[in-house]
Amino acid sequence: MSERILSLLEPSAVQLHSEAQDRTQVITELGTLLFQSGYVRDSFVEAALQRESQMPTGIPLEGKYNAAIPHTESEHVIKPGLDLATLAKPVIFQNMIQPEEGVPVQLVILMALDQPKSQVEMLQEIAGVLQDSQVIENLMKAKNFQGIKKAFT
Repeated sequence: MSERILSLLEPSAVQLHSEAQDRTQVITELGTLLFQSGYVRDSFVEAALQRESQMPTGIPLEGKYNAAIPHTESEHVIKPGLDLATLAKPVIFQNMIQPEEGVPVQLVILMALDQPKSQVEMLQEIAGVLQDSQVIENLMKAKNFQGIKKAFT
């Protein structure tokens, strides 16, 4: 389905059934894993948290799961990558379209892209994938990275 998403996904950073308690914790955990894997600068996590507080990324979806796509400016990125977490229980992200509304999210895809133009393209690509409730269902059921790969193909 999305070769580009798969090509940017960092297997060692993916977290399945994370016990994160809130959006700050999940963004921090994912951003730290990307930092440890050499994708982002040490300023990335703080910048992503700051951006999320001003421009929320929660997306209500059709099925039983909702998603969020946190990211920040390209200056905090060393090389392009994506990170993904499925959450054991929902955490609240503010709605991308209606920021005053909270969205219970269980799928988080953290974007670290080094070109502003590629951010818009990848957001559109991820948003397209998120429209497929079967893909979301398969991502949520995945027990390992192979399961994640299979869900995207």
